[in-house]
Amino acid sequence: MSYLVGRSEETARLLALLHEARESRGGAVILLGEAGIGKSALLEHLAMASAGFVIMRATGAEFEMELPYSALHQLCAPVLEHLDALPPPHRTALRIAFGMETGTPDAFLAGAATLGLLLEHDRPLLCLIDDAQWLDHASARALAFVARRIGAERVAMVFAARESASGLDQLPQVHVERLSESEARAVLVRELPASMDARVRDRILAESRGNPLALVELPRSAGLAGMAGGFDLPAPRAAERSFRARLAVLPPKTRLLLTVAAAEPVGDPALLWPAAKLLGIEDAAEAEVPMVEFGIRVRFIHPLARSAVYQAATAAERRSAHGALAQVSDAVADPDRVAWHRALASVGPDEEVAVALTRSATRARARGGEAAAAAFLERAAALTLDPGRRSERVLAAVEAKLSVGDFGVAAELLSTLDSDDPRLDLLRGRISFARFRGGDQPTDHLLRAAARLSDLEPARARECYVDALEMAMLTGGLDTVIAAARTAPPNPEPHTSADIILDGVLALAIEGHQAAAKLLRPVVAAGTDEAWTRWPTLGFLLAVELWDIEAMAGIGSRVTASGRELGSFHMLPIGLAMLATVTAHQGDFGAATAMISEEEAIAAATGAAPLVYPRIHLAGLRGRRTEAEELFAGVAPHMTLSVHYATALLNNGLADYPAALRAAAQAVATGDLGLAGQALPELVEAAVRCHEPETARAALATLAERAGAGGQPWGLGIAMYARALVDDDEDTYRQAVALLETSSLAIAAGRAHLVYGEWLRRQGRRRDARAELRLAHEQLSALGAEAFAARAAAELRGTGEQTRGRSADVSDALTVQEVHIARLVAEGATSKEVAAKLFLSPRTVDAHLRNIFRKLGITSRRQLRDLPALR
Repeated sequence: MSYLVGRSEETARLLALLHEARESRGGAVILLGEAGIGKSALLEHLAMASAGFVIMRATGAEFEMELPYSALHQLCAPVLEHLDALPPPHRTALRIAFGMETGTPDAFLAGAATLGLLLEHDRPLLCLIDDAQWLDHASARALAFVARRIGAERVAMVFAARESASGLDQLPQVHVERLSESEARAVLVRELPASMDARVRDRILAESRGNPLALVELPRSAGLAGMAGGFDLPAPRAAERSFRARLAVLPPKTRLLLTVAAAEPVGDPALLWPAAKLLGIEDAAEAEVPMVEFGIRVRFIHPLARSAVYQAATAAERRSAHGALAQVSDAVADPDRVAWHRALASVGPDEEVAVALTRSATRARARGGEAAAAAFLERAAALTLDPGRRSERVLAAVEAKLSVGDFGVAAELLSTLDSDDPRLDLLRGRISFARFRGGDQPTDHLLRAAARLSDLEPARARECYVDALEMAMLTGGLDTVIAAARTAPPNPEPHTSADIILDGVLALAIEGHQAAAKLLRPVVAAGTDEAWTRWPTLGFLLAVELWDIEAMAGIGSRVTASGRELGSFHMLPIGLAMLATVTAHQGDFGAATAMISEEEAIAAATGAAPLVYPRIHLAGLRGRRTEAEELFAGVAPHMTLSVHYATALLNNGLADYPAALRAAAQAVATGDLGLAGQALPELVEAAVRCHEPETARAALATLAERAGAGGQPWGLGIAMYARALVDDDEDTYRQAVALLETSSLAIAAGRAHLVYGEWLRRQGRRRDARAELRLAHEQLSALGAEAFAARAAAELRGTGEQTRGRSADVSDALTVQEVHIARLVAEGATSKEVAAKLFLSPRTVDAHLRNIFRKLGITSRRQLRDLPALR
């Protein structure tokens, strides 16, 4: 094994990664450093040290970045014969991703399928991915997914990239630094053992700046005598320029052959040699060709060599290379590569090529390659002469760039257009929203678009106002949007859902809940309405405002189903978070936990931040102070309202009424749609217990107006028991209990029995109080609402009755993910089925099951099925 100078820390880290992988503790790292710093040498060093490992390789290619899944296909090519061993959904996802079938691949299912394919080997696996900064977007996402899922596998993954690599920024990083002067001297002595003029040596050391490739290549290209004579040494890209210097002495045919090899970065001889023959340069390889190895694969000695070759070629040479490659590539099997080579071979505008690129964009989008679609469309626009067509293609490219989060390029593309087309403002609004960090309001662009559309397309203008309303709920500025929306064109006939939503929100702001509810109740109650897949947050908050739990569940179910159907890892987590919140308030903590686990699994797979508000609500309802306060303390500032609400809920359960009063008052003071109203009953109860009747009555009046407008059992029952607390009236308590027992809100029903029982005990009616408190304790304890159950138990003891402590629940010993896995297995799911659902490998699922069995004191899946419901 070759010895690397000055890389002891890096090699130790990489060898430790190999050791961990051998022990089924897989992992991934990314080597970061400037060009020529030695990343590729470290990969080769690791490959030589990996005895017993299967080595699989891929190299990012600058000219392949626009082709979706090209790098992933390169990595998986040696094991594609194992595709049939994968579960059908995984197999199909990869076949579509690799262009072997038509359809739209599930991006992260493709990642899970890749993991399954790589694990078909019986031996440990080492994946080496060089030049990761040039991975296509789809491959980068899939490989990042795999890297996050190999913790229990015999897999090591090492990426090498320059200063950054999109999609891989969450991987552990190893920074490859420049060599010290003493290390550089050692390399120079080893590579150039001949005696050297001290001035020459010092010049080399100074100009190479510790870059190993520059250190070796500079003397080779300029020559010792030349440097002694004072020739300038280029830096910091001296190594790449040295490759160019070596090119300069080659015959024209050899240089063109190298250019063709550089333009065909997959390294396929079946493409290189026919292209060379077409250009009449196939005999150029008869003599020794430097910097490239011709074999089963065509491989440059260093990534910088390929870049140097391509950049050193003239524009005409590059066009000739791409033109030849376009002709020899299979237009049926690989039309996208043909289109791309034709585009790079074009001298000027070419509508035929532009059309081919737009078709490639359509195919790329169907395969989940939005980044590739954007690149194809951007290039198509550049080749388009007609201004109208060019504008349409640029707008389509911007849409694609936005969909993959490339907001900077999207903004740059949009800046090339200058027109009054309202679509530009709509796209500017989306870009501004995506980049929002305070300051200018993203809604300004949407409002400008709506104003421009008002006369031309009134229906679209009204939709823009609804877009702006939802955006304002997330970024602020709702009052400004409502003021602008009051100027919207009149509601047309027939009314669409968007029209009703806009008029309803305006009525809510201007006339109040009673007027708004008349408009909004039908469309909000229709949780399956198509509108809620476009404006899910707005719909959910309006359902909360109307105290309609069934509508909340309907909208959450609709968004979840649409997310699953479309494979949208933006929409699906939103739907799951909504359903988890509803389910928690309905008292099924186990199901809520499973939904939270699935949402967190998607977040982990995609590298996104999980939606934390369902966990906040669940923690408040469960009532475990330490657990809840630790969660609340780590929540981002934009979730402050949820934290205030859940803190009030938690402390009312714990009978810490002053703390509940402070938190509820803060939540209500915001006036925000949704949770500000939900905090009103917490404010009423805390204010009554703290002997602040005026605060309680004011909150009750607002609550009664909102709940009455909604007309739903949940809201009416909550308002009724709040009124009972304020009025100190038994009939009102009884009405509250009766109303809530007809709703799906089991926790609210248990709380109604609790406050009624507390009132009865204070009246000295101990026997009647026991009946209500016993019901409250049994219901709340069974649901897992521990704080409220403990409050009921304390009240029961005050009547002279002892209660049994809550028996330990299965979920007390398990993590959120373990609860979900246990529930799925108890329902009969296999390890492979669980793995597919949670984006894990079957081996990881089995490892979790071993932990679950150990924690629960059981030994088999059958025993899981006999356990009580998991909460």
